[in-house]
Amino acid sequence: MRRVLSSILLIFGLYSTLFAQTDPKAKAILAQVSKKYRSYKTIKSNFTFAIQNKQANINESQKGVLYVNPAANKYKVSMSDKDLISDGKTQWTYLKADKEVQVSDAAGNDDALNPARVFTMYETGFKYLYTGESKAGAKTYQTIDLSPTDTKKPYFKIRLSIDKATKQIAKVLIFDKNGSNYTYTITGFSGGTAVPESTFVFDAKKFPGVEVVDLR
Repeated sequence: MRRVLSSILLIFGLYSTLFAQTDPKAKAILAQVSKKYRSYKTIKSNFTFAIQNKQANINESQKGVLYVNPAANKYKVSMSDKDLISDGKTQWTYLKADKEVQVSDAAGNDDALNPARVFTMYETGFKYLYTGESKAGAKTYQTIDLSPTDTKKPYFKIRLSIDKATKQIAKVLIFDKNGSNYTYTITGFSGGTAVPESTFVFDAKKFPGVEVVDLR
């Protein structure tokens, strides 16, 4: 879990020859997802984040809330142990137990473990492959596997589960090279929710005693 915190949150090797650069069906589905996502001025999403590593006997999960302004690339992720906030230029990572906020440039934070990127991570830097459909209750999900074009990434594959009817991402599964699996499950989604601009800025004055660590 500490690895996720330090990297702000958010795997590719042997499978590289198996993925088409532009699988037509996957591309068409992702285009629909992106179009719908970017049609919203603001988004509020509830999610569960889980980490599993059988070899290390790790099985942890926690809930969070994500607020996003897609057009301005602004977001806030609120979890029990941390908040991740960005106004599009600056990113603040508030570690609650440590009473510390780390300040960095938003442009340099494109980690796939960052929940603020779950709806757009596929848009650049990936090859993709449509792998089929599955059903859970009354819903049908389309599955797309992503592989990063940068082989130095710590993960080798990301699997998206997309609600076929709503064209919304329902689950993101990240396969890490260290044997860990990171899963984001979207439990609630609301487009057009009114979100104050102050949501996307960290105001240290509201947190007496917080230590500000500028990493820029």
